[in-house]
Amino acid sequence: MLNIHDVERTSTIYGPGNRYVIWVQGCTLGCVGCWNTNMWSAEEKSMISVDFLLNDIQSTADIEGITLLGGEPMHQAMDLLRLCKTVKAMGLSIFLYTGFELDELKKQEEKELLDLADIIVCGRYDIQLRNTHLQWRGSSNQKVIFNTDRYAHYQLDDANYCEVEIDEDGVITISGYPDKELLNSMVKD
Repeated sequence: MLNIHDVERTSTIYGPGNRYVIWVQGCTLGCVGCWNTNMWSAEEKSMISVDFLLNDIQSTADIEGITLLGGEPMHQAMDLLRLCKTVKAMGLSIFLYTGFELDELKKQEEKELLDLADIIVCGRYDIQLRNTHLQWRGSSNQKVIFNTDRYAHYQLDDANYCEVEIDEDGVITISGYPDKELLNSMVKD
């Protein structure tokens, strides 16, 4: 079972192509300025089986792969490893966010999970180095690692990508790394 904060079945801002995005619940890193502090607690948010997620991923049309973020995915590496092995067997790609530096990850399941990832963004968020004009990252110290040949041709943009969703009840959800200008433009005086 995985402790999941949220799932977005289709997104285009968390990696190449259309992606199935999983935000895990729980993070002990506590980066100052983190905008996902609601995902820090390891208390159960929504316990979802790996099999349920795999079925949902398989039934989601036209996705390039999955993206894992949170929270801290490496805190649930064992169950995510099982998920990712099957996702790879489906021919989908894996994009993995972790606040850890790669040399901090020593457990076997962490190493195996890293090996499965096509792209890794690693490093703690640093509010002093915040930069909303970096693709897939929130601060300039974070590294993007193209871990397999699948995306060796990919060129990063110096651009800020966000998705804005408004549900039927008028609730607005912003995903990505919004800057103040975007947020202010959405607020009516």
